[in-house]
Amino acid sequence: MKISTIPLASIALALSLAFPAVAGPARTDIERLGADLTPAGAEKAGSKDGAIPAWDGGLSKAPAGWSPGQPYADPFADEKPLFTITGQNAEQYKDKLSPGLLELLKKYPTFRMPVYPSHRTVALPKAVTDQAKAQADKVEIEGFGVKNLGASNIPFPIPKTGIEVLWNHLVRYTGGGLEDDYSTFLVRGSGDYSRFGLRLKRIYAGNLEGARDGELMRYMSFYTYPASLEGTIYLVQDPVNQVESSRAAWIYNAGQRRVRRAPDLAYDMITDGSEGMYVVDQVDGYNGAPDRYDWKLLGKKEMYVAYNSYKIGDKSLKYADIIQKSSINPDVVRYEPHRVWVVEGTLKSGAKHLYGKRTFYIDEDSWNVLLEDAYDTRGGLWRVGIHGLIQYYDAQVPLYGFNLWHDLTSGGYALYGINNETRAVRKIGTTGKASDFEPDALRRAGTK
Repeated sequence: MKISTIPLASIALALSLAFPAVAGPARTDIERLGADLTPAGAEKAGSKDGAIPAWDGGLSKAPAGWSPGQPYADPFADEKPLFTITGQNAEQYKDKLSPGLLELLKKYPTFRMPVYPSHRTVALPKAVTDQAKAQADKVEIEGFGVKNLGASNIPFPIPKTGIEVLWNHLVRYTGGGLEDDYSTFLVRGSGDYSRFGLRLKRIYAGNLEGARDGELMRYMSFYTYPASLEGTIYLVQDPVNQVESSRAAWIYNAGQRRVRRAPDLAYDMITDGSEGMYVVDQVDGYNGAPDRYDWKLLGKKEMYVAYNSYKIGDKSLKYADIIQKSSINPDVVRYEPHRVWVVEGTLKSGAKHLYGKRTFYIDEDSWNVLLEDAYDTRGGLWRVGIHGLIQYYDAQVPLYGFNLWHDLTSGGYALYGINNETRAVRKIGTTGKASDFEPDALRRAGTK
């Protein structure tokens, strides 16, 4: 699906004239980091009712008996749900539920939300939070991009606008690099499903030998299943500021044995193996240039979100234990109360995208998108994203344990990022060479 685009150079020029750079917080505000705020910018204090605890440093040590290379053990495996939200009692909890979750509870009798005690497990390396604090009064929003980011992974720890919160997600700390083998399941309204296997290598500039100035990351995604896609490879080179410099992407077509540019691998493009249940910029919660929407910060809210999602990664589970009609097995999902920033994006006049409005619910502790409500261009709620967070305790990295998108129109859903029936364990902190993420390397990597 090809989406027409406005020349990026014209956008950048227009934005620089219409939207001058906005300065960051005063140094006196920044000194709150590590005081009443966590080093990442969240409120240290717990909630008034005690349901959300105070942050005490997070989870940076592995459970007893765990060693690197093993599947991640659940530190809270013995806990039981405090209560379960269903379609019958959802009204009682609606103040802490997104419109999307409320609609799922209403639409699907089997969809339920077991709510567990809250644990603020997010812990980031001190070097990451020290760099964020040092850079916080220098980073600026310029148009829809950032200026003077430096090496910060939290450019706006004390955000004042929606786009600042969004940029915290876009460049958040993910360990510098990762390798993963996983499966994606596309489950149709009938309950029939297809499985796609992928192998991912994603290296950020700080871990990439030979990275260019202004580069964010490079990655390759290899299809390993089914046979019709096996050997297909995507290569992406992402600059930090995709408003000024667009994403560069290529695809190796195994059937044709050739590499070609993929200029539309952005925004609402539909990729191989998605069947249109999610679009490119929904991967990783949200990615890419934020210039097609006007972003509004609606504030911070206490909500029930998928958190400490170790259970779904249990290697004793088979895929059949997880995949069900209408949604995944609710017994493998853990919801907890946490505080989130609420950011609403409204499609700009003249811009094109499948979604006319989007609401993101972004974790205050990690800056990961945890929920998304996506509306069509007529204002109807269309898709609901649920992204379950895990603290990878050995690497001090909060990342997703699964990504789930429900399509309320078709009754289907897509589940992304699980590997229960393989020996694969996600590797975090990997390094690489820029030369291994070039089109010539893509040709060499092609095996079919």
